[in-house]
Amino acid sequence: MSPTTQAARTLKSALIGQVRAVFNDSAKGETPVVRNPDGLFGPQSVVWRVHGDVTTMMVGGVAALLLQMLHPAVLAGVWDHSSFRGDMLGRLRRTARFIAVTSYGAREEAEAAIAKVRDVHTRVKGVLPDGTPYSADDPRLLAWVHVTEAVSFLDAWIRYAEPDMPLADQDRYFAEFALLAEALGADPIPRSRAEADALIAAMLPELVVDARTREVARMVLDQPAPNLAVKPFQAMAFQAAVDLLPDWARRMHGLRSPGLAAPALRMGTRGIAGTLRWAFR
Repeated sequence: MSPTTQAARTLKSALIGQVRAVFNDSAKGETPVVRNPDGLFGPQSVVWRVHGDVTTMMVGGVAALLLQMLHPAVLAGVWDHSSFRGDMLGRLRRTARFIAVTSYGAREEAEAAIAKVRDVHTRVKGVLPDGTPYSADDPRLLAWVHVTEAVSFLDAWIRYAEPDMPLADQDRYFAEFALLAEALGADPIPRSRAEADALIAAMLPELVVDARTREVARMVLDQPAPNLAVKPFQAMAFQAAVDLLPDWARRMHGLRSPGLAAPALRMGTRGIAGTLRWAFR
């Protein structure tokens, strides 16, 4: 083996190790999810294509969180019933693992993960500051969480992996991913890009920003990296997530657009994405 080949293998191993350490909690004995062709979707699905990219899923996942918290009932569920203030990384890990298991795990693993989330949702209830009751198993709230994830995951994939993705494949992604939304009890469920855009537009009048929204957004965006090696990657991915947000969402959060720095940010994020694809290939 040539020194160059050995160096490449060493670099790949280091990158894979760092990523696995971020997304798998060793204290809980978690190991990477193994791709199973007999899961909910399968190798020929667009879900497998989109959800398998580390960088775009991280960028899309953070953007989705920033969108989700704009709904006061979703924010209240997290604020009142979650340990996010002391374990933000843990919350992000749990969300990422749920997506990984339901996307790639064996059917029984995926169904068990869905059942666990549905059970948790039955206990997440409360009252908003204005006196309005809320429940995490409200089909409309579940639909908001789902559509923000679907749009954010897909838009990050298009921006940093497949800019010429056909609309037919985008529609297929929404139709496939609808299976998970249906299993979780969401309603209405978008099954195309047009339906997803229409659902977001319909939900806009319900979105608000208050002091709690700003605090949670700050904690998401300012959370410390798990280690120094990951810090530059995390910082760029989080900036890319803000850049991915629709203009109206950035304005609501009071976040700045990258402006003239956008091309450099996107080029850097694209470079990181390509490097990680090379490592995991």
